[in-house]
Amino acid sequence: MKRGTARIRRARIAETIARIVTGTAAIGVVGLVFLIIAYIAYRGAGSVNLEFLTAAPRKFMTEGGIWPAINGTLLLTMWTAAFALPVGVMAGIYLAEFAPKGRVARIIRLAIANMAGVPSIVYGLFGLSLFVLTMGLGRSVLAGALTLACLTLPVVITSTEEALRQVPKDLRQASLALGATRIRTITRVVLPAAAPGIVTGSILGLSRAAGETAPILVTAVAFYAPIPQDILSETMALPYHLYIMATQAVKPAPDVVWGTAFVLVAGLSIINVAAAAWRSRQRRRIRW
Repeated sequence: MKRGTARIRRARIAETIARIVTGTAAIGVVGLVFLIIAYIAYRGAGSVNLEFLTAAPRKFMTEGGIWPAINGTLLLTMWTAAFALPVGVMAGIYLAEFAPKGRVARIIRLAIANMAGVPSIVYGLFGLSLFVLTMGLGRSVLAGALTLACLTLPVVITSTEEALRQVPKDLRQASLALGATRIRTITRVVLPAAAPGIVTGSILGLSRAAGETAPILVTAVAFYAPIPQDILSETMALPYHLYIMATQAVKPAPDVVWGTAFVLVAGLSIINVAAAAWRSRQRRRIRW
């Protein structure tokens, strides 16, 4: 009896220690994120005004605004979504709903995992070789968006597959029992139930693409470019603009550098928080 009581006591102590350690780690990560955001806001928020957001750069990027970079980032992200989301969502649907369990499915998932682990600069070199040189697209919005789409695909595919797998099989079986075909079951029952996870994962993938510098470094962006008239033109982008200003020989005003960093981080943070809030609200509406 005493031995059993001692074991229970040791188990409770171990559980308490594990809870404290893991909770401290989680709080530390969250605190670090807030510290980074707060520091960027402290250094850059005071530089942001209407002119900064709507004007073009002047005097070798040391004055003026960042509107061409904002416009280029939005343009690259929009075209990345147009290329990556249809392919990624359909691939995720295949893996979750149609792929037979076996070697082929394992090979596909392994390839997706390897794609997710490839460094972003390698995607940039791949885009330079294939889209810029071989396909003759040159440094352009189209070449950059195609490169970013390759970078984003693993996130979209994985999030789609995981969201579909979370939908209970009972919903599928009930729909099939009522006479619905498999395609109709997927499009009318499964996909609406999995939509919050799919949309949120896709937005997070696109947010990563919007903040990348290496893939567009050699495929799409220029030190200075006007607002592109078509997708075959070069463009500016916030990540590359920030990189250039932070590393060029002639240092720009610090308020311009930190203001650009604040706009980029604030924009991505707002999108990510909005996506998470929308997912939570939609999941509360879904009952199974």
